[in-house]
Amino acid sequence: MLKREDFSRERIDTIVAEIRKHGPFEAMTHEEREANRREFLSRLPAGEDLWVFGYGSLIWNQAFYYIESRPTRLYGYHRSFCLHLTIGRGTAEKPGLMLALDKGGSCNGIAFRIAADQIESETEILWMREMISGAYIPHYGNLKTDQGVVKGLTFVINRHHSRYLGDLGLNKTAAMICNGRGPLGTCREYLENTVTQLAEIGVKDRYLSRLQETVNQRNHRVH
Repeated sequence: MLKREDFSRERIDTIVAEIRKHGPFEAMTHEEREANRREFLSRLPAGEDLWVFGYGSLIWNQAFYYIESRPTRLYGYHRSFCLHLTIGRGTAEKPGLMLALDKGGSCNGIAFRIAADQIESETEILWMREMISGAYIPHYGNLKTDQGVVKGLTFVINRHHSRYLGDLGLNKTAAMICNGRGPLGTCREYLENTVTQLAEIGVKDRYLSRLQETVNQRNHRVH
């Protein structure tokens, strides 16, 4: 599990330096990351709370403070294992795939409300978590909840980034998920956690279910 203490400039420098020992790794500088965060914050209504949309590990491992959560649906983007991974749950020797939000369709998840007076500190955590490499783009859009529509932040895939792989197809995606392993665990565990946590809020993602079935079949054949 990631903790707040895991997100600092020093730790990011250490992680990036370690990855680059094994090959090129496209990463944002601290100045670029902070400028990106400031540009986003400048667009927010003054004095209002901030909703953040979680679709993967943010559902069960936020590492930021929030005061409310709601099941929600984001339109215009869908879950996709399309991000090449050599960090966290992957390494240069055991690369994997990470979920991202790609264009098209819709996606169920959870919206977390950050109090207005904590937006500064908690977005620092979020940007160090989500924007190490610049593979994501902050998106501010409508989130549909049972209590109405709210505006919220989510991070969607940057299709121009070197780590973006697009739709690899079910079998190749499953193979890379079976392969991915790093300091935070395996990509297979990440997939299983996401499916389990979504089920707890009554959501069955057909894409993830088919993928999990294919991963389990591959694992069964290996053993």
